[in-house]
Amino acid sequence: MVITGLGTVNPLGNNVEDFWSALCAGRSGIGPISRFDATDFQTRIAGEVKDFDALRFVSKKELRRYDDFIVFALAGAEMALADAGLSIGNGTAERTGVVIGSGIGGLITVEKEKEAILQGGPRKISPFAIPAVLANLAAGHVSIRFGAKGPISCTVTACAAGTNAVGDALRMIQSGYADVMLAGGTEAAVCPMCVAGFNAMRAISVRNDRPAAASRPFDRDRDGFVIGEGCGILILEELGHALGRGARIYAELGGFGLTSDAFHMAAPPPGHEGAARSMRLALQDAGMAPEDIDYINAHGTSTPLNDLYETQAIKAVFGSHSRNLLVSSTKSMTGHLLGGAGGVEAIVCTRAIHDGVAPPTINLDHPDPECDLDYVPHRSRKRDVRAALSNTFGFGGVNAVLLFKKFAG
Repeated sequence: MVITGLGTVNPLGNNVEDFWSALCAGRSGIGPISRFDATDFQTRIAGEVKDFDALRFVSKKELRRYDDFIVFALAGAEMALADAGLSIGNGTAERTGVVIGSGIGGLITVEKEKEAILQGGPRKISPFAIPAVLANLAAGHVSIRFGAKGPISCTVTACAAGTNAVGDALRMIQSGYADVMLAGGTEAAVCPMCVAGFNAMRAISVRNDRPAAASRPFDRDRDGFVIGEGCGILILEELGHALGRGARIYAELGGFGLTSDAFHMAAPPPGHEGAARSMRLALQDAGMAPEDIDYINAHGTSTPLNDLYETQAIKAVFGSHSRNLLVSSTKSMTGHLLGGAGGVEAIVCTRAIHDGVAPPTINLDHPDPECDLDYVPHRSRKRDVRAALSNTFGFGGVNAVLLFKKFAG
């Protein structure tokens, strides 16, 4: 299975090249919240999409009717298809599918339409409210827009949704249901309910005075994640199909691991055995050994428990080789895109392999003594990345891991 196209909208850029350049330069996409008045909130910072021209991808009418998570997905899909040089025609439509995950769906629309009811009564709700809220409508609109008539699905596995979607797409091609899949994750949840809810859980950073320094995975002074928004969409192709049309190939998608902690609705267990098991399953699925991996894009949320337990899980899987690994959390720059994170971070792994660069973990000023791997602090590093893992873990105990490797053809 190979990756032939990439598309993204996220806090660091509205296309892959801008995003990758900013990421490798170690820039932060986190700043004060502008989407709503956050004056009275404990957290007043987020990783927002900036200067995004939605009308390049949707009409004014569609922009009024669609939630932003759908608009982001349509933009990402259009860019990924263009990057792949792929058009979906009558001969390929039934063999082209879509799996796009979202952890929350149209939460901004929920807030807006509830306010309309409160202000004007039930007749004031839009007839487009429900379709704008449903998480599967990102995949649905992408399928409709581009004519993909093959398998369609939506993973709603919290922060693992994007990775879960790419893994499911891999399985659909492997099982013979499709030749091409558009896959990834999307989220637009920088809104009062989401920020207040995560504040109530004490899950997100309150470092409002220094937004760019707020997301600090593996740092001693980390105090929670920073909410982000955006999407990452990849084009997956069966190898023969890609070679047959002379496609440019970024990397191979070699393995997928998916497990449950069966432990707690929000917290990982000490040692994070489920995460370790997911990494082992991805390695097994790809027929590779731990020593074959050069880079891990960590879940790395900047929360006290995740960063420690993920480090422990990596050590459990990789043993002495863990000292040779480059491990970074790009959430230090993008924030945590929730259901969109896995799609964006799959793009990171793909470009790390293709370009031979491991992006950094910024804000790692005072490393936690118990988080003692090479997290590529502050600056990106040139490295021949033969194979990489992308880790994402979600509420409900979901652990999803993808394995990418250099295309040898």
